[in-house]
Amino acid sequence: MIKSSRIISLISYCFIILAGQMIGLPFICWILFTIFDFGNIDQIFAILAVIGFGLNFTKWKTNIKTTILSFFLMLAPIISRVSQVPTRMFNYLSFEIPLAIFLVGYLTFVILNAKHKKNYS
Repeated sequence: MIKSSRIISLISYCFIILAGQMIGLPFICWILFTIFDFGNIDQIFAILAVIGFGLNFTKWKTNIKTTILSFFLMLAPIISRVSQVPTRMFNYLSFEIPLAIFLVGYLTFVILNAKHKKNYS
């Protein structure tokens, strides 16, 4: 259950759609493109997201502090985008549903991971 909640939340994180003028762009593509957009404040948040995403594949992925840090690092670019653009621009289901799945799934992963560590300590 712990592993599946993490995997589901990471997949939904990748498929959060940011609406553009012509087409929607998956969030993971926005992050990868923004990393190389030098001189832009969003580059910092994209790097934080990649670090947070990468922490899920390290040997510390089950450490409680690492999972919480990873959650906030991955949440940083979403908060940045929502604060830069009017919130009415994010009122569509292909943004709201994957975001909700990510939030619920990753928070479930953190809680289950903490309970698991507590029981085996």
